[in-house]
Amino acid sequence: MVRRISSGSPFEARIGYSRAVVDRDMVYVSGTTGYDYATMTMPQEAAAQARNAFATIEKALVEAGASLRDVVRVVYYLVDMEDYDALVGVAGYVFGDIRPAATMIVCGLTTPEMKLEIEVTARIGAATS
Repeated sequence: MVRRISSGSPFEARIGYSRAVVDRDMVYVSGTTGYDYATMTMPQEAAAQARNAFATIEKALVEAGASLRDVVRVVYYLVDMEDYDALVGVAGYVFGDIRPAATMIVCGLTTPEMKLEIEVTARIGAATS
């Protein structure tokens, strides 16, 4: 049975997506930007945006019965290579010993304040298998 998880972001209802979808032992977390959904604010610094994105991702994973340690794939979307070091500094801290398969794409995002977006796939129990 498929289960859908919401972060409470107003974008989910407006655009028609879930923060995460759980299908058996797989968890697919949608692209997540740096918004603080409690205040609907976006920090200016890329590192702060990355920390916010990982916090939102982690919350969805926990609700799904998984953790960041269960992430098997991550895709990073980066607007400007000037923010590369800020993003990888946070990503390296989060995934340094987990080391999921990863891709980074330089692209445009939907609003000018967005510097990055992070999408992950996890398998519940991957960390212990």
